[in-house]
Amino acid sequence: MAIEALTAASAREPMRLRAYRVCLDATPTQITMMAQSAGAQRWAFNWALARKIAAHKALIGARHQLAIERGLDPDDRDVLRGLTREATQLVPRIPSAIDNLAAWRQACRDDAELTPWRSGVSSYCFSSGMRAADAAFKNWLDSRSGRRAGGKVGYPRFKSKHRARASFTIYHDVKKPTIRVQDARHLLVPRLGVVRLHSNLRRLIRLQRHGDVTVRSITISRQGRRWFASVLVEEPAPTRGPSRAQMQAGVVGVDVGVKHLLVTSDGMHLPNDRLGRRLADKLTQAQQAFARTQRGSQRRAKAARRIGDLQARLAERRSQRLHQVTKHLATRYAAIAIEDLNVAGMTRSARGTIEQPGRNVRAKAGLNREILDVAFGEFARQLAYKTGWYGARLALTGRFEPTSKTCSACGSIDPTLTLAQRTYQCAACGHVQDRDHNAAINIAALGAAQINSEAPDGVQLQVARSKPPGRTSVLSELPDTRDKRDSRGDISGRRPRTGRQASPALRDDPGRPRVTARGHPDGVIRQRSKHTRSA
Repeated sequence: MAIEALTAASAREPMRLRAYRVCLDATPTQITMMAQSAGAQRWAFNWALARKIAAHKALIGARHQLAIERGLDPDDRDVLRGLTREATQLVPRIPSAIDNLAAWRQACRDDAELTPWRSGVSSYCFSSGMRAADAAFKNWLDSRSGRRAGGKVGYPRFKSKHRARASFTIYHDVKKPTIRVQDARHLLVPRLGVVRLHSNLRRLIRLQRHGDVTVRSITISRQGRRWFASVLVEEPAPTRGPSRAQMQAGVVGVDVGVKHLLVTSDGMHLPNDRLGRRLADKLTQAQQAFARTQRGSQRRAKAARRIGDLQARLAERRSQRLHQVTKHLATRYAAIAIEDLNVAGMTRSARGTIEQPGRNVRAKAGLNREILDVAFGEFARQLAYKTGWYGARLALTGRFEPTSKTCSACGSIDPTLTLAQRTYQCAACGHVQDRDHNAAINIAALGAAQINSEAPDGVQLQVARSKPPGRTSVLSELPDTRDKRDSRGDISGRRPRTGRQASPALRDDPGRPRVTARGHPDGVIRQRSKHTRSA
């Protein structure tokens, strides 16, 4: 029996963590409770971080004192680093989240006025806030020691109510779950009760019926005026390879830019809709109106909400656009090749210094805004995990490869090519082609060479150059990659239409409450709206 259980456990598929994000349609009472829960987590973060900073300062003081007593230089970092182990024995260690949680509970027993409002929120708000303080301190230490990739992480700061994002995380016992998906349009959350959803969780319900899916936690955050819930689940991660259609499509090279959002090696051009420029005027007016208000006034709070709404709308549109594009690529090709771009260097300011001032500073600032609006880094991040979901592979070409200056026909390099030249004309073979399309073909060739050299089974992928039949050369709008079975859900977060304006599919939604129209002949059943009174 033990051998069979061990064999069954080893034969189980590997598990992965995945989050399902939905927009909440909460009641005013639930919105107030969510704001209180976010404030409780922020308080716990600041309280735990204050204890960690105090312990860290005590450790720094002990190291300086040891250096002075031994006649060493207290300003030498190498000397102080060598005294760290001895200093830790003289002062209390930096408390962890478990230590801070135990200290907070003891402080509440000693002083009942410390957090008298703690009974109105979930206790997990405090533990998750203290875990976040641990993560912030660890990220700073890892960044200083070089164990963390990316840019430098600053010293942890306290969270302000006006600057930090309102968010809180609630965990539960998976054996006795208290976070449950009641139906497609309702979610059960501890302390909040049943929360209605703008969108739906039908996909998660199907996985719960057919697979081993466990809800781990739920994170509720505010973006603009709306609240969103991210349900973290543990689900099987089946190892899948590319489909037959993906293998036939081969390797596609993607060149991202500002003029076009992306250009593929098989000739697909997706225009850049410039979302930031569309809302730039409204955002400027909102920020100017905010600057003319007085501190602490109601008009200032209203103007701040207006800015938050515009920023949230812009972020949601940009995220939706990138998700649709990356899923379209990950599900259509066996491999995707992109450039490893240095976005931080590309968007560095051109102001220069006082001794050597920069040139064309305003033009460079406008280019930086356009680059950040396209979100090159987020595009690569989404492709990195979606290619694993759909059986594709991702190849990164070197950031110093001259893909734009290399001829895709003969391989010659034109070092005099400037950014203003949008058409590539090869002086060696006379090949003429669009600059971005030429770069995409070169990127695909480099990616195919990298992937084919690592293929264990000897299967060679071809570069996707020829345009498949039925596809236009210019993609005028984003592909619709949503699940057709979830067509009733609105991923934009807008309030669903009700009453006579609702579509038939929405009126037949079993997740919505139904009432009988008062005074209507034959007692016709229709949807309840906020303007409808119950009979």
